[in-house]
Amino acid sequence: MRLPSTLRLCAATAMLSLCLGAPALAGTSYPLTLQNCGVTLTFDKAPETVVTVGQATTEILYSLGLGDKVVGTSVWFTGVLPEFEDLNAGVERLADNDPSFESVVAKRPGLVAVQYEWHIGAQGIVATREQFADLGIPTYTLPADCVGKDNTAGSDGTRTEMYSMDSLYQGVTELAQIFDVTDRGAELVDGLKAREAAAIEAAKALDLQDASAVFWFSSAEMDIDPYVAGNGGAPAWMMASLGLKNVIDSPEEWPVVSWETIARANPGVIVIARMDRRRFEADDYEKKLAFLKSDPVTREMDAVKNDRIVIIDAHAMDPSIRNIAALEELAAALPRFDLK
Repeated sequence: MRLPSTLRLCAATAMLSLCLGAPALAGTSYPLTLQNCGVTLTFDKAPETVVTVGQATTEILYSLGLGDKVVGTSVWFTGVLPEFEDLNAGVERLADNDPSFESVVAKRPGLVAVQYEWHIGAQGIVATREQFADLGIPTYTLPADCVGKDNTAGSDGTRTEMYSMDSLYQGVTELAQIFDVTDRGAELVDGLKAREAAAIEAAKALDLQDASAVFWFSSAEMDIDPYVAGNGGAPAWMMASLGLKNVIDSPEEWPVVSWETIARANPGVIVIARMDRRRFEADDYEKKLAFLKSDPVTREMDAVKNDRIVIIDAHAMDPSIRNIAALEELAAALPRFDLK
């Protein structure tokens, strides 16, 4: 996507200041002790290898220049970021979706980097953190999945606080500390923050007063109630940041809500997920579009009638570094919708 000139200028200015004015950060002092989602972790040195359970952790590690340490990946919604295609092709994919405990352990990793607690956590479907600890394998979970979130409530967890990029930036910073690449972590976070601020500023200029939106991730069946974004996760943060009201009033991460309820709320914008996964028929964004335009309930919504539909990467709807690209994409689309 080609960014608006104001966004490009801000990002470029931020990166220039990083190159010319930012002092070098001190390296990690070991032993390093961190509090991570209720677990105390101590590292005597940087791990030699890492297995990722979650695309978000994979792409953070690649962005930190740590691809040579990644010996296995799993849980993919979309293709890897284009700049990492060659790197990723040389890394073993343990599973497209949920890996087995045995497949992760067989790699003998120095660390397992986790995106979601429901994969590796108290009731993890792969394993608990204790099971890995018993084998001497530390696990690090992205704070974005536990800060301000109760993962014991609802199928995808319930937000007790609105998500913000701060918890994702914390994950980037801590992974950089663990692997003794603090300079790279700071550079990555500063660049993302600059882009975030520019996108928000661009939307602020539109002076949106009563505009609203809904994010549709998928549906278990094409013609039944969809999984849409609740009012506390990454999509809710995007909407709030850009001046859009989320028509879904639920603390659940991805509640199931009827199309009749959504149609009554009549969101001004519909954002739908594009993904490679095909667990459900509605994972296909083209089928989502066809449904919206043909169903007798959805086709009457203003957003459908006026083609106010934005298609973004599915992985960008969950906490990840892709949240910023999605924020930019949505901000860039809003001016052509005339939502005032």
